[in-house]
Amino acid sequence: MSIRLLTTTLLILFFTNLSAQQIIVLDQESKQPIAGVALFNSEKSTSAITDFDGHVDISVFDASEVITFQHVSHVAYSVQKNNITNGLVYLSEDTSVLDEVVLSVSKFGQSKREVPQQIVSVTSEDILFGNPQTAADLLESSGKVYVQKSQLGGGSPLIRGFSTNRLLIAVDGVRFNTAIFRGGNVQNVISIDPFAIERTEVILGPGSVPYGSDAVGGVMNFYTKKPKFSFEEGMALSGNATARYATANSEKTGHFDFNIGLKEWSFLTSVTYSDFDDLRMGSNGPDDYLRPEYVEIINGVDTVVPNDNPLVQRPTGYNQINAMQKVRYMPTENWDFNLGLFYTTTSDYSRYDRLIRERDGVLRSAEWYYGPQEWMSGNLQITNKGTGIYDESNLTLSFQNFKESRNDRDLGATTLFETDEEVNAYTAGWDFTKKFGKNTLFYGLEYVFNKVNSVGQQTDVSTGVSSPDASRYPDGSTWQSLAAYASLQSKFTDNLSFQGGLRYNQILVDATFDTQFFNFPFSEANINTGALTGSAGFAWQASDILGWKLNFGTAFRAPNIDDIGKIFDSEPGSVVVPNPNLKPEYAYNGELGATLDFSKVVTIEMSTFYTVLNDALVRRDFSLNGETEIDYQGEASTVQAIQNAAKAEVYGFEVGMEINFSEALQLTSQYNITDGFSEEDDGTRAPSRHIAPMFGNTHLLFKWNKLKLDAFGEYNGQFDFEDLAPSQQSNAFLYALDENGNPFAPNWLTLNFGAQYDITEALQVNAVLENITDERYRPYSSGIAAAGRNLIVAASYSF
Repeated sequence: MSIRLLTTTLLILFFTNLSAQQIIVLDQESKQPIAGVALFNSEKSTSAITDFDGHVDISVFDASEVITFQHVSHVAYSVQKNNITNGLVYLSEDTSVLDEVVLSVSKFGQSKREVPQQIVSVTSEDILFGNPQTAADLLESSGKVYVQKSQLGGGSPLIRGFSTNRLLIAVDGVRFNTAIFRGGNVQNVISIDPFAIERTEVILGPGSVPYGSDAVGGVMNFYTKKPKFSFEEGMALSGNATARYATANSEKTGHFDFNIGLKEWSFLTSVTYSDFDDLRMGSNGPDDYLRPEYVEIINGVDTVVPNDNPLVQRPTGYNQINAMQKVRYMPTENWDFNLGLFYTTTSDYSRYDRLIRERDGVLRSAEWYYGPQEWMSGNLQITNKGTGIYDESNLTLSFQNFKESRNDRDLGATTLFETDEEVNAYTAGWDFTKKFGKNTLFYGLEYVFNKVNSVGQQTDVSTGVSSPDASRYPDGSTWQSLAAYASLQSKFTDNLSFQGGLRYNQILVDATFDTQFFNFPFSEANINTGALTGSAGFAWQASDILGWKLNFGTAFRAPNIDDIGKIFDSEPGSVVVPNPNLKPEYAYNGELGATLDFSKVVTIEMSTFYTVLNDALVRRDFSLNGETEIDYQGEASTVQAIQNAAKAEVYGFEVGMEINFSEALQLTSQYNITDGFSEEDDGTRAPSRHIAPMFGNTHLLFKWNKLKLDAFGEYNGQFDFEDLAPSQQSNAFLYALDENGNPFAPNWLTLNFGAQYDITEALQVNAVLENITDERYRPYSSGIAAAGRNLIVAASYSF
């Protein structure tokens, strides 16, 4: 009896194994899973399709059948089932097909052709080849995002005339923006490790329907790498290691990631450390950018010393560490659990643009630096494939902790002013998708809670004694968002699709002001306001050559703690104070895009857009208890506050081109023109602060066997004095001076060359020589000059 039971058990296990034959389909070059691959036999009587992680069950095919694997962006491949080894099938990418899948618009995979909005993507392969030092540099390499820098440890993106808190940053679909993201430039994006990124998608234009407040000018979504499972018996180990050096700032970067894969569990560890020295600018350009002297503390005394090399911007160096731990559990095809843990911290780093300011011809500051910028996050995502009211759902639970501080002391002064901020951000979101016929419904709920802790102190550096001082924000203040959204995609025909949606947001802000240091005419701020936004657009492939995209959308930004409660020196002689009487600002956007595709040999993409921003939250002169001037940190300062005081209009044109001369030789180019204005106090129009000059890039790429070459140029138009916003006209220290002594932003062009060679399948080396002609330039509105001639060399090993 026991022998019969054993035999029966073995037979059951044998046939169960035969009936559940799982394989994974991977991209030949990137080794990443491919979703949506169709499998079918010769008679097309049996078929299957890979899921989002490339998994597919082939037990429905007979052992001797030839299975064809077909995917929209890969070359079709046929193989007899018996010849599939190790449960892996590799497909080669079809470089003539550009219909990629994007996630950002609906939070689920969609064909880029059928999305009415303009989206730009940067892959991990692009990152490895381009060698960006930070996530800000990664965005800049796309050719559609402009980046401003106030210091080496920085990078504030500008998209279609908007920046900072009017752009939304997301990591794995979770909003990165906090209650203290400000209207001035923000450098938080550098907390994201480029080595940990699998793919970056940038939505150009409003994204408030899926993402809510702040997604006015665009959304930058960073998707981090996922752990990989083993599709062999036992444990699968893999990983990568990279070492990099750059000459312009003596960058020394080391990175490794390590993956442990089991059948149902997988683990990915990623760590990157970077050390940057002071940045050297180019030798050919305006003398206004030179650093002839700087401040050193010698024997406890602030001393202005000559710079032995005025091309070196002292002090700008810093270091940074990024760590990521991923855990993934997939017990069945219907359930997928992903846990992501992130930690990033920097050293102290100087705010360089504040250190080059002068007062009465003498450097103003002895010290001005940010304390360590820390980001810690835990993100749990649970994906379920169901039936009934949804085909797939994604539950996201996230906690983030942000820390930052500001420290400044005037030259010769003994008082060091310090403010420390900490934000705890909690996010819960539940997103669904349901397909019925040619329609797909996306819908979901979201709750966000931010708590802000802020303290201030001043320290006598001669004695080391500290005492309390005014905090930058109301300590203990909170910002909350509750939202529900729905979006519908309909395919009217194979060539015409529609997507539209609505989102309702309720925003609650609560802050209590400390009147110990300032006599405010109010003690608290309570905002409870709602916002309804929507979008509607069409994607029409009119012919094999011509495709159209038309989209209308609204967006909003609700007041946050930075808007209603901040106290800080915005510029020399001005101080921003709290204003509890604020309401959301609204944007109305329309855009039209066209694609010309001549047999995949020449492709041209064009788009134009127009955005109107009403009730814009801007910094304007203000009065506090009837006073228009108060004493702030020992200086008489004009009182200002954030107010709903303006209307802004932004419009522009973007064009990109790709020419495939052959399989080996390709030319790409991107050019962007943006213009617009905002209303001033007196009703006149003035240039908007975050309008970027004309900018773009051109790449000539050559690929042959294991070698890849890239000769490219990056270029930037000029802003004359009258093109600058009033706030920039008064910041002459950021700019070159024209023949009349007025500040302006000169145009510039850099020539660059990159190369990559695969020594073996595992070992790869690459190098980029940037700014070959050693141009000295500052990107618009930046407080630090860009790198001069810069050689970047890197080696990567995979196992």
